[in-house]
Formats: sequence, C-alpha cells, structure tokens
Amino acid sequence: MSEHRRKPPQPQGGGRAAARRGQSGSSSGRRAAPRGATGSPADSYGSSSYRSGASGPGGEERPYGGRAEARRAAQKGSRRRGADNAGPGGRRGGPTGPGRGRGRATTAPGRKRIIDYPRADKYGWQRWVPSWKLVSGLFIGFIGSLVAVAGIGYAMVSVPDIAKTATAQNNVFYWSDGSVMVATGGEVNRQIINYADIPKEMRYAVISQENKTFETDSGVDPNGIARALFNMARGGQTQGGSTITQQYVKNAMLDDQSQTITRKFKEIFVAIKVGATVPKDQIMAGYLNSAYFGRGAYGIEAASRAYFNKDAKDLNPGECAFLAAMLKGATYYDPAGATSLDPSATPDANKKRALAQMQDTLDKMVKYGHLSAADRAQYTTLPQVQNPRSNSRLSGQIGYLVDLAKSYLVNNSDKTGITADKLQQGGYRIYTTFDKKKVKELETAVTNVQKANIKPKQRPKTDTHVQFGGASVDPSSGAIKAIYGGEDATRHFTDNADATGAQVGSTFKPFVLAAAMKWGVRNPDGPKEQAQDERTQVSPKSIYSGKNKLKIKEYDGSVWTDKDGKEWLQTNDGNESVNPPSYKIDLREAMRLSVNSAYVQLGMDVGLDKVEQTALDAGLLKGSLASSHFPSFSIGTSDPSAIRMAGAYATFAASGQQNDPYSVERVESKDGQVFKHEAAPKDAFTPLVADNVTDVLKTVVDKGTGTNAQLPGREVAGKTGTTDGNKSAWFVGYTPQLSTAISMFRLDDNANNKQRKFLEMYGTGGQEKIHGASFPAEIWHDYMAEALQGEPVKNFPPPQPIGKVINADPSPTPSPSVTQSQTQSPSPSPSASEPSTSPSPSASQTCNGWSWKCDTTGGTNTGGTDGGTSPSPSVTDTSGTGGNTRGNGNGGIFAGPTG
Repeated sequence: MSEHRRKPPQPQGGGRAAARRGQSGSSSGRRAAPRGATGSPADSYGSSSYRSGASGPGGEERPYGGRAEARRAAQKGSRRRGADNAGPGGRRGGPTGPGRGRGRATTAPGRKRIIDYPRADKYGWQRWVPSWKLVSGLFIGFIGSLVAVAGIGYAMVSVPDIAKTATAQNNVFYWSDGSVMVATGGEVNRQIINYADIPKEMRYAVISQENKTFETDSGVDPNGIARALFNMARGGQTQGGSTITQQYVKNAMLDDQSQTITRKFKEIFVAIKVGATVPKDQIMAGYLNSAYFGRGAYGIEAASRAYFNKDAKDLNPGECAFLAAMLKGATYYDPAGATSLDPSATPDANKKRALAQMQDTLDKMVKYGHLSAADRAQYTTLPQVQNPRSNSRLSGQIGYLVDLAKSYLVNNSDKTGITADKLQQGGYRIYTTFDKKKVKELETAVTNVQKANIKPKQRPKTDTHVQFGGASVDPSSGAIKAIYGGEDATRHFTDNADATGAQVGSTFKPFVLAAAMKWGVRNPDGPKEQAQDERTQVSPKSIYSGKNKLKIKEYDGSVWTDKDGKEWLQTNDGNESVNPPSYKIDLREAMRLSVNSAYVQLGMDVGLDKVEQTALDAGLLKGSLASSHFPSFSIGTSDPSAIRMAGAYATFAASGQQNDPYSVERVESKDGQVFKHEAAPKDAFTPLVADNVTDVLKTVVDKGTGTNAQLPGREVAGKTGTTDGNKSAWFVGYTPQLSTAISMFRLDDNANNKQRKFLEMYGTGGQEKIHGASFPAEIWHDYMAEALQGEPVKNFPPPQPIGKVINADPSPTPSPSVTQSQTQSPSPSPSASEPSTSPSPSASQTCNGWSWKCDTTGGTNTGGTDGGTSPSPSVTDTSGTGGNTRGNGNGGIFAGPTG
C-alpha cells in the first residue's frame, strides 16, 4: 500500500472510555485483544501506544485517534468478512494487509469494479450520489435499448391487408325450443371502391374533423399515444388511434381487438411502418373502405347505400359531413336512434347530436380551405335518410327480437363478455328466451284488432300514426317470451316493446297501493321528523275521497302547493265524482273504478319517495320514472317500456319475487359456452303485500274497468291506464304463468327533422275516447287466450289480512266478513254499473290529511285521467277483516338494462 495514503500515527487519548474498551478484551465481545498483547493497560493505552495489526505480509500498526476513531473502528468490526482478515477492533483487512480504517470501503489492490457504486472514494451520504459518468452511461444505455427495441419491433411487424376485414362469421339466433330463428349479423356489408370514386368532400370532411395534419404527418400522434397509454395504465377508458393512419391500422387488425398496452405498442409500430411505406391516398382509401358507419355498413359505399340509397360518388358535401359524424359512433348519431343499445340514444337526441356534428364538420372544412362559404351555406339541416332496415330476413318481428337479444348481450357485457365489436365479428350461437308460438300469437292479436278498427284512409285525422307495443314475461324467471315491436322491423324501426316515451297512466296505481301496504302511511299527528318512522300499514278497506277536483293535501293536512304557490285540484275521468254526497270510497273500489283523486291523496300520505322506491323494487328503471315531486306521479306520468311494465307486474304474480327481464339464455361459440344466464331473484315485497295487491287487481278484471280481459276459467289480475290528453292507453295484466303489457298511442315520428310528437286519440278507431279497457284490453285478451292454451289452470295464492283500515267510520255493527259486501241492502254485491250510495260521515268530522270531505276552492284543475268509471257505485269489500299483521318486506332498487 502506498505510503502517501497513510496518515501518521495519532497520539492516543486516555480516559475512562478508552480504559473500558481496553479492559473489556475478548470477554466484552466488542474487540479481540491483538495477538502478542500483554493485556496490560499500559500496553493498550497511553500517548505513544499502538495497537497491533493482523499478522501477515505488509502488517503494520495503526493507532486510534481518540473516541471518534475508536467508535468508527467498532462499527467496522461488525462487517469483517473472515477471521483470517480480522485486525484489532474488527477492522477489515485486505488479503495482503490490514484494514484501511476511517470507515472507507476499499477493494483489493489490482481489482477495479465495473460500476463504482456505492462510490469507494467517498464518505457518508456522498457514497450514494452517482457520478456523472455513471448517470450519462446509464442514459446512453437506456436510449440505446429503446432504439434497439423499436428497431426490432419495426422489423417484426408487417403492413396489414385491409381486404381481410371483409371476412366475418354469422351469428345464429335460436328460438326457445332450439330451432333456428335467423342467421345474421356476421356478414359484412361492404364494397371496396377506388380512391378516385371517393368524393373529395368526403375525404376532407374526415381530415377536417379527425386529423387535419393527415397529409403531412408521419402517421402517429405522440400526444394521443401518451394519453391512451396513460389511461390504460390507470385502468380507465382506452382511446383509439387519434390519426387516420392509426384508425386505418386499427380497422385492419381484426385478428387482435384487445385493448391492452401490448396491442397499443404493436399498433404504433404498424402505424409508423404504414406511414413510412404506404402512400397517403392509399391509406385514406383503405380507411374509408373499412370504417364502420353504423347500420351494418362497413366502408363509404355501403354507408352511402344504407343511409341515402345512392353511390358514394354521388354524395353532396352535406351528406359527406353527415357520414363523417357517423364515424364517431352511429349509436349516438344515427337519426333513427338506438334505444335498444342505450336508452339515451333516442331519435330526437341523436338528431340533435348528428346535426351539431355535421355543422361543426362543415365549418372546419371552410376554415381549413376545403369548402367555400357559399357551398357550405346550402347545408344547414340534416339530409333525408332512409329506413335503417332492409334485410328481408329481419322482417316482421324478427328484427325487433334480434335487436333485443343483441342489446341484452352488449348492455351486460360485464357478465356476457360480448362487446359490440365482438358481436359484429360474429361466430356466436345465441339461444334466446323467445317463444316462436307466442310471438306469432301476439302479432296476430295486434294485427287483427288494428285491421278491424284503425282506418287511416277513412279517418286520416284520427287514425294515422296509430301504434301498438307489447311484451310478455314469465313471472317465475323474468324470461321475455314474446314482444310486439311494430308492424314490420324493416319499415318501422323503433321497437315499441322497448322505451317509447308513452306514459303508463293509471297502470301505475298498483305501485301506490303496494307502497301503502309495504311502507304504510305517515302519522299526520306526530312530529314531522318522526313521520318517516311512525307509519301504519294500509288495508285495502281504507277509505279515501272519490271527489272530482279534490284539493290534494300533504300527509299532515296542509294543502299542497307548487313552487308558485298553486294548489293541486285532482280530476277524475270525465270530471265525475264518485259516491256523492259523501264521496267515500275504499281503495279496492278506487282501483276497480280507477279513481284518480283517491290514489293521488294516498300517494301523498305514503310519501312519493316511497312510491318511487316501490316502483323501482318492482322492476321499473330509474331513468323511466318522472319527477316524484308532483302529486300526479302516483297516476302514471312516467314512461316505462312494455317489457318493464310486464316485468314489474310479474313481481306481483310471483308473490313479491322480482326477476329482471332477460332475452338470452346462453351463448356458444366454436370454443364452447361463452355465457349462460343465471337467475338472481330478489325479494321486492313480502307475499302478504304482493298477494293483496293481486287480489285487488283481480277485482278490476272481475267487475271493474278491465272486464274485457277476462279469461273464462282462469284467474286474471290487471289494470287499465289512460293518460291526460288521451295520448296513450294501456292494459297490463297477468295470470300465475304469464304477465303481459299492451300499449297503444299515436306518435308522429316519420319526419327526420321534426320532434317526435304524441297525438291525441279522441275519435281514433271510431271511438269517442280510447281507454285501456278498449283496444289494449281486447288485444291482451285475444293473445293470452291463445298463449295459455294447453297450460294448466292455476289460481293466485289467497291473500291474508293486512294492515289497518284508515279513515274508517265508527260502526256499531261488526266488520263485514271476507264474502260480505258493505251495501245499503242485503242483496249481492252490485256490478260496476250499479249505482248506489254510502253513508255520509258524521257532522263532527273535520277535514284533515285523510279526510274525504274537504274544501275544493282555489287552485288549478290538473292531473291524469282513466276510463271506465260508472255512476256512483257502492263501496264493496272482499278483502277480509283488517288488522295489524307482520311487518313490511324489504326491497331494493333493481335497475338492470332492458331485457
């Protein structure tokens, strides 16, 4: 070891600490005494004493320089690597000499580390600071590695063949009995055309909207790539390629459509290679020949035919800008709408989005110099587009059934594993819940009634734009057995079994009754903060007012007013009061005759929030419900689909067990089973509540507004519904085996540039007014009579007594028995058309939140209506004796996608 690196011996300090270290020797375990030491303190301490080093070549003595030096030596002692190299105090010695001391990490003479880290010639924290040589070397190595990886990646990928995107497999749909319904969906509607046949306006519309630097860029967008990688790394939504070249590559890579970082890197390398080796005009032609424009159309030529029925070369600038908008996602821009895929993709909403996007594209074309301002000014409205369906195999109800099954799979892709892209690629065997026989029978029932009564040529002012919808659901499972979506899927492309916007009217009242039985009415005399806790379950014998223009009150008796201070006067159908002069009517009779005033007040007493919760528990979707801040909520201002209404009534049929409607039992591919439906029933209501609601709805069909739906020999429960302005009419009913909803409405939705508008049905079908009891109930009857042929006759479970009679008069006589009717004579219960009166309330009775004799002055006349009321019927009760029973059932919000 060179002498210039050695420090001269330092005088040793004495003191107690040094003495203790010296005296401890080997017994302390801190330091071993040096070989040859006498053990005398004089030998170990003193101003001129030295400690002996390890014996061996080059051995030498090193002094301690005081307590600090001794402490460092002690710390180094714990790191010695072998007894042969151990020096005094545990210092590490080299293979040819003693340790260096001073806490410095050393290497043996003649050996040099490739990476000097930690740094050998530095002390303390400085040992961990890398040198500039190390940093620069690592940086150069990292960059070199990236270049090498990029080079290898670039060399390994090849330019894709866009022609391969024209190949795909069929999807085969099956009926519930296993027979083939139709094979469709996998074939690709595409025709490749040359670059010269693509209008320049189409090319520049895409460039202006998607990639204004397309003609000069290298094919990739670093910023877009960084955003996509960041989103994927954090588990968020992935983004597609942001340049036309990247989109072209994405369209061509059908063999791998996964959204992973590996695939994104592969796509980047391919895009770079395409940008460097493929001419721009070829990239543009390839992109526009492979892009998906919606309606099953791949490529500009097929899209031009699908939307405008013309060749692509004949498109005008407005039509080109419109088709460019479709590239953003036809689900949300096709004017025909796509509510089966997303309820928000209504025709009206899509038209607004498409027009805004089209105008933005045209403005950008002017801005970037691709279109003159004068030409742009000619295109300010959406172009006229044709019907989206033209496949004859999808005619009749088949197109609606296929759309419903596809939407179920895509909307539940988290369970099915089938996305829209995968479905378009095809190769699936899709086994549906649809019963071929029942679908045909429902279509026949609607067609017969429509042809016999709706005469648009004879009555153009009243019988045009008349539409029907229907759905049939199995209460035991939620399986959709049949739907009626319209006259023909290739001519009428909105599925009327799905969401249409038609309000359900009084068919909503059973949810109000169920809420009163499940949650109970609030205590009008208790503190407001305790009203939610102090509730009373309601018996169907409870008494409410059937007075027309009834002033609606809060549960505590205060008059309800809107934000402008206006009171609510609830009207009945025909502006008729029931049972004057007392206007008393029990809830069973109010349901039988569909009396609005009674159920609007009942909803206020229960709380409209609880009514809303009950409707959700039964299976309606939150998005289909109107605002629950107005009293009219209880009489059906909401617009659920026929599928959901049939499913919600099926919950009552199943004694409170709720199953979401579904349309696909299982899906298979060449690799085996892909998806199988698994039942997930929920307890929406207790059997006590559900069976009592059913018993009340049986009265509606037996001798109320729904008598047209009677099925001889079978028990039927149901409800009619008609809306304010007579713009829609419904009948929803069920047996223990099948629940079916039928809707009827007039809707002008033929004009592309006009808002969909519901029309009044006064005079439609030659009738003064359309009620749910008329054509809808007739269709329901005709269909159910056929659909249940051969099915065993089943009865509903008998209801048990429930709740307390609210607003009951003190009576000196016992309550009527289950079979008795409360009338003024001992004669049998009268029919709905037999007028009678009921005793008036006592003179001392006051007008509170539950009273039936209230002031009717002030306010406005508003609210829904319903049909079938008869003059002054009696109060009839067949529910059995009332009484307090076990508590409410639990329920949840069941908001799955439409089957």
